[in-house]
Order: sequence, then structure tokens, then C-alpha cells
Amino acid sequence: MKTSLKIKSFIAIALAAAFTFSASPAQADNYRIDPSHSFVEFSISHLGISVLQGRFNDISGDFNYDKNNPNSAKITVLVKTASVDSNHAERDKHLRNKDFLHVSKYPKATFTTTSFSGNGKTGTLKGKLTIHGKTNRVAIPIVYVGAGKDPWGGYRMGFTGKLRIKRSDYGISYNLGPAAESMDLGFFIEGIRK
Repeated sequence: MKTSLKIKSFIAIALAAAFTFSASPAQADNYRIDPSHSFVEFSISHLGISVLQGRFNDISGDFNYDKNNPNSAKITVLVKTASVDSNHAERDKHLRNKDFLHVSKYPKATFTTTSFSGNGKTGTLKGKLTIHGKTNRVAIPIVYVGAGKDPWGGYRMGFTGKLRIKRSDYGISYNLGPAAESMDLGFFIEGIRK
């Protein structure tokens, strides 16, 4: 009788362990991008004399991250191009027209992951970047900033990334001089765990 009870107990423990083990690979945390603490900024030469900086204020998307398998990380980012903000209303109006972003035809820019390689602190996020209706494959070096509980009972994670692109690769060829052919993009992402 005691032997039968031991066997049943062993089977129960083994099944519980097997269930826990089989469930562990799917433990990636899913995050919603916090639009009030995330943005994309840009920096571009102004006539080869100075630098113009600005940002896109309307950003949304999701990402997931598994601390036990960081290379499985994925992110989808959507930016509303009309939210461009260079701190000058007339210039922003020009940036929204067909010379540049043509927001009435291309209201959003997107990035979607194809792969990630890294160690949980730094890495390279590869994916498809779509701007102005043109999609190119890019590799974005990223840096983990931090994670932890927030004052409202949630849990957050943040990271940054930088990328240099050519405007002509995205069909934006308005003449700003040779120094402005390339521009830098900075990504500042903060997510709230779902």
C-alpha cells in the first residue's frame, strides 16, 4: 500500500515537472509600447552648415522579450508620419508635403523584426523598415536601458537604438545638398508589460 502511494506521488511530481518544463519555453513577456514615453528622433545636415533635429511624436506597437532566450525578441513599431515635429510649424508643414514625407499618401512608417542577435544588454535588431512606401532591410544596433516596476503597479522595459539611412533609398530625393543625403534615426522605446 505504501509502495503504491509512493509510486502515485512520484508520478504526480513527474507530471508536474514535465508540465512546468514544457511550459517554460513560452515564457516571453509581451509589452505594449508606451506612446507617452517612446519616440523616434531624426538628425540631418542643414545645408552642410548645421544640424536639424526633430522627432515623431505618435508611436505605437508591441514587442516581446524572453530573458532566457533574448535572441527570440521581436518588435513591431508604427509611426504616424504627420506627427513629425521639428519645433517649427512652417517647416513641419513642408516636411509633411510631397517633397518629403507625403503624409497624405504615406500616413505611417513601420518597422518589423526579422531577427535579433544579442546578449540581453546589447544586440542587433534586423528587420524591414518602411518609409514613404519603400521597404528596406536594416540592422539596428540596440542597447538595453532597464526594466522594473513602475509606481502604478505595472512593469516596464526600455531600450534605445540608432540607425543611419539614405533618404534616396526611401524615395525622398528633395535636394538639401550632398551632406543631407544621409540622416540618423534614434529609437527610444519604453514598453509596459501586458
